[in-house]
Amino acid sequence: MSVPVPIVIDCDPGHDDALAILLAAGDPAVDLLAVTTVAGNQSLEKTTLNALRVCTVAGITGVPVAAGCPRPLVQPLRVADDVHGESGLDGPRFPAPTVTAEPGHAVDLLRRILTEHPEPVTLVPTAPLTNIALLLTRHPELAPRIREIVLMGGSTERGNRTPAAEFNIHTDPEAADIVFRSGVPVTMCGLNVTHQALATPEVLARFEALDTELGWICVELLRFFAGTYRRLFGFSAPPVHDPVAVARVIDPAMVACVDAYVAVELSGRHTRGATVVDLHGTLGRPANARVAVGLRTDLFWDRLLAAVSALGAGAAGGR
Repeated sequence: MSVPVPIVIDCDPGHDDALAILLAAGDPAVDLLAVTTVAGNQSLEKTTLNALRVCTVAGITGVPVAAGCPRPLVQPLRVADDVHGESGLDGPRFPAPTVTAEPGHAVDLLRRILTEHPEPVTLVPTAPLTNIALLLTRHPELAPRIREIVLMGGSTERGNRTPAAEFNIHTDPEAADIVFRSGVPVTMCGLNVTHQALATPEVLARFEALDTELGWICVELLRFFAGTYRRLFGFSAPPVHDPVAVARVIDPAMVACVDAYVAVELSGRHTRGATVVDLHGTLGRPANARVAVGLRTDLFWDRLLAAVSALGAGAAGGR
């Protein structure tokens, strides 16, 4: 059996961020070293609380959680309460968290992990890239300690925050620009691939069949998420974006990628925050990213269900 890949998830929970944490904590192919949070889907205070809630209900201990940047580098924060609700994780009723956050800043925790871990670490941002950009600008000497950055964000096609821009990139385009120009290996899992990860009624039935408290929390999260995606975008089943980035690290064959040059639009009146993905080499620039284009949905849901099952196995009872 191969050695688990050491990773840190940088997130803004968020329904799909919550599932990404569960996949990373419950799958044996990765070693979750820490969870860092950033403002995005909700305020930093709320996203950090939500990360602690998820760790608590899943029994995730020994994994430090640290709060990072409370706003984007340049522009004001605009949260996604229309998608994720007032709490950022509406749907289930969570108990008070028993897990507590680290006292320092997320970037300091990232610096310590990258410095002290015996091998390079993979960063998996499923949120605006503010923390990661700050890490790269404050500590450029640590870039060789980053095995790769596998992010959920962007799109080869249309957006979801604006017609052109996906939410995570649009929330902090300057941070995304720093990451894509950093020279660190980057894999982009954008809307074009995450829209293949649909939580259909059949998928919800599989979560129900686990009959654990954690399984039912996942059902409630996905039911709320389904309602907002149906209302806002007309989806018959909600796309579960963020776990796709974790899935790419768990098994690269699960998420097919192509090499391409990616630029982040910073100034367009209608296109600010868009990812310009040169799939056909039109610009003549060397590739700076792997871009996800296909998902093995059967394997994806199998791994996510297995992770939730493993985490929930010790929980008392079902419903």
